[in-house]
Amino acid sequence: MATILSSSTTTTTPTPASKPPQSPPPSKPQLAVTPPKKPLLTTLTATLAATTILATAAPASLADPAQTYNIYYGTAASAANYGGYGGNSDKKASAEYVYDVPEGWKERLVSKVEKGTNGTDSEFYNPKKRTEKEYLTFLAGFRQLAPKDVVLNNLALSDVDLQDLIAGADSLVSEEKTDENGQVYYVYEIDGVGKHSLIKVTCAKDKLYAHFVNAPAPEWNRDQETLKHLHDSFKTVGSF
Repeated sequence: MATILSSSTTTTTPTPASKPPQSPPPSKPQLAVTPPKKPLLTTLTATLAATTILATAAPASLADPAQTYNIYYGTAASAANYGGYGGNSDKKASAEYVYDVPEGWKERLVSKVEKGTNGTDSEFYNPKKRTEKEYLTFLAGFRQLAPKDVVLNNLALSDVDLQDLIAGADSLVSEEKTDENGQVYYVYEIDGVGKHSLIKVTCAKDKLYAHFVNAPAPEWNRDQETLKHLHDSFKTVGSF
């Protein structure tokens, strides 16, 4: 009996001694599991950031839809013969000038008094911002264009807004252009305080035609490609 107890004591002593060295290995895998959690959080953060950037950038690409235009045919009727709109005459057949109008812009009907005082013949505006507009004035009795600065000053005599724009202009650029049919045009670009204006002037049929495209600075910065298109589209009939 003593011998059995003695041998069992000897046998149990090494067994506990051999188990402690095995306890550290299980703790190593537990430590190794924690570090990957940080890269996962970083990856998720980067993914969310990229998704946010894409979501923010998407609307910017939708901000420039293709613009469509309608052609306006202007008759430049005198105040004496002006009977308003909706007559039975074919405006296209009797047109003296044309220009493009953006789809969605509205026409402002010009009164007979206004036509007689400052020669305004037609006007269209952006319903979202009425001061973003294009219009045409004409004056009879002009066989040819005077020098560029004289023409602009004469236009300003009957247009107070144009006078103010010229007086406070940051820059004023004028240029003479000739189209493929030999028609001469004066082109002006005025960058004023909070406002931008493009003007195109020519003489035909003993009349001086002046086409204006005006926009406040924010609309000019946003829509200048469209506004330049309107400016370039003006032509007198027979020169397009």
